[in-house]
Amino acid sequence: MSRVVEHLAELTGFRDRDLLDATIVSAFRELLPPAVIAIYRSVGMAPEQHWLMRARMGPGDVAPVSDPLWSDLSTLPRLDSDHDRLACLSCDETLIVPGLPSRAYFALSTENETYGVLEIETDEPLADDMRRQVETVLKVYRNFHRLLDYSERDTLTGLLNRKTFDDSFMRVVASPYLDRVPDRRHEDGSGTWLAVIDIDHFKRVNDGFGHLIGDEVLLLMSRLMRSSFRFQDQIYRFGGEEFVVLMRCENAGAAFAAFERMRANVERTTFPQVGRLTISIGITEVRPSDTPSSAFERADKAVYHAKQSGRNQVHDYQALIEAGKLVDASRDSEVVLF
Repeated sequence: MSRVVEHLAELTGFRDRDLLDATIVSAFRELLPPAVIAIYRSVGMAPEQHWLMRARMGPGDVAPVSDPLWSDLSTLPRLDSDHDRLACLSCDETLIVPGLPSRAYFALSTENETYGVLEIETDEPLADDMRRQVETVLKVYRNFHRLLDYSERDTLTGLLNRKTFDDSFMRVVASPYLDRVPDRRHEDGSGTWLAVIDIDHFKRVNDGFGHLIGDEVLLLMSRLMRSSFRFQDQIYRFGGEEFVVLMRCENAGAAFAAFERMRANVERTTFPQVGRLTISIGITEVRPSDTPSSAFERADKAVYHAKQSGRNQVHDYQALIEAGKLVDASRDSEVVLF
């Protein structure tokens, strides 16, 4: 039992979800007899949902492996590809499947949803006392995830909040991925893009309909963003009517198309009591030398240009520079230190 306590202490020392999943898998791999331990998360929007492997260890592995957060959905197994795992996800209960090997499935959930499954494969069925140990450790795991949600997410919309942005951004600059996984099985030349999204004339909504209706607009806007962007795109509410998105795209054209799709989705949506609304979007590609504030400032200038040009538009900062509509002051002010 002392080893369980040690692993729980290690588990609660992290504030990084990727390291948290890798740690819990490593802990179970050590506590259990020779086994395959894995955490799978359901990703995507119904009915096109797939399994993303968050962490996995087999008998011969020295460290967990995982699917990159930026995996193309089409390359991941569909939910119905594993009926036992899907049954556990659907019923939110522990599921024991006897056989050779024996498999045990434990649901991973928050207060609002069941989002994943811990899967344990062993030569012999788990003993009752071992199953209870697994469930006890998972209670700590779930509670810690809830604490992370409380500290990292906006209380109204459930999107990531402003204070988590800097850490996520610096990981973008340090790595081509927005995750820290021990095994990066796919790498490409895609760039990372930052967008600032602002609801046009939102003050009129609050002044004309009240803040409760304004909050309903923000909630619906957050749902539109989740459905418009991919599961791996990072969406933040910065406060008020301002949102930020970090996204990997192949090129400027693909990034522009993704945010244009979001703009169009909002334009054709009818918001209860309010009617039609629009958004203005500014985007910029993240540079290796960027700080969070420098990239945000470029995207914010593109948003300002969109609003000055009539709103309900998407503008790429670099395209505005090349067209002579903005001056890239950041290039001129760069200082070389010797």
